[in-house]
Amino acid sequence: METRMDSKDLKVSVIVPVYNGEKYIEECMDSIVGQTLREIEIICVDDGSTDGSPEILERFRRQDKRVRLISQENAGAGAARNRGFKEAGGEYLSFLDADDFFEPDMLETAYRKAKEQKAQILVFGSDQYRSDLERYHQVGWTIRRHALPPYRPMNYRTFTENVFKVFVGWTWDKLFEREFVLKHGLEFQEQRTSNDLLFVFSALVLAEQIEVEERVLAHQRRDNPESLSNTREKSWQCFYHALTALKENLIKYGLYYELEKDFINYALHFSLWNYKTIQGEKKEELRRMLKKRWFRELGIAGRKKEYFYDKGEYGEYREIMKIF
Repeated sequence: METRMDSKDLKVSVIVPVYNGEKYIEECMDSIVGQTLREIEIICVDDGSTDGSPEILERFRRQDKRVRLISQENAGAGAARNRGFKEAGGEYLSFLDADDFFEPDMLETAYRKAKEQKAQILVFGSDQYRSDLERYHQVGWTIRRHALPPYRPMNYRTFTENVFKVFVGWTWDKLFEREFVLKHGLEFQEQRTSNDLLFVFSALVLAEQIEVEERVLAHQRRDNPESLSNTREKSWQCFYHALTALKENLIKYGLYYELEKDFINYALHFSLWNYKTIQGEKKEELRRMLKKRWFRELGIAGRKKEYFYDKGEYGEYREIMKIF
């Protein structure tokens, strides 16, 4: 029978969604079980893998009582993360993708700073790793430090830039206070890609205490050809559903009027990024949907150039609208 750590001793619950990750999951899991912070639980949610991932995870479960293994039919990373954190008992939640990995003291460093500052969200430094080149690449844009105030407590109203561009809308470079997540009923969208944007940005605008740890503590693998970020043409419309869900949440929280301009500028930015980076025949279909409906539904269409923070992005938008 599986033995679980007493929940009162748990400092961090790490949730790892896994789908056919046998090539990288061992390195990912080694980086978690080897953490200097020992009072953790590791909740692995196998999302219907058809490769050797379940066997690898089962081996880790047998070797370390802190590892829990949950299996479900394939439903996507968002559903797997929801299933994982609903089983979690730690003070803080950490989410790691199966092909990424942590520095050995990541959880200890992040947890200590989060507790010191009573943070509901802690964002830490990260970089990108190319295993084919065995090289790390700095990515300073994941935290726009110039937009952060020099004082604490810090929340989105203290930022000096578009609140949706100060941090990136993914979870793996952040810790979230579990009680804060539960209090606000935050969940991941259960869709193939862009499933963490709603969770992250909803948390960002609701948090009263946000903190940053400057050190690079997590590494995102960039050479996995099967990763969701590299196969977005299979779910090219997900970003639009993420943006519309975020708008609905902002309205529900009574914050849309205050954040409308930031939201619309971010919606343009994220729409253009998806359009420019998608490959294959879906690119033209995406362009048609942006021009026909989505720019209007996101509040972008009909705005004057002066409304947009980035005039270059406004120009790109106008070019898309001109194409027949």
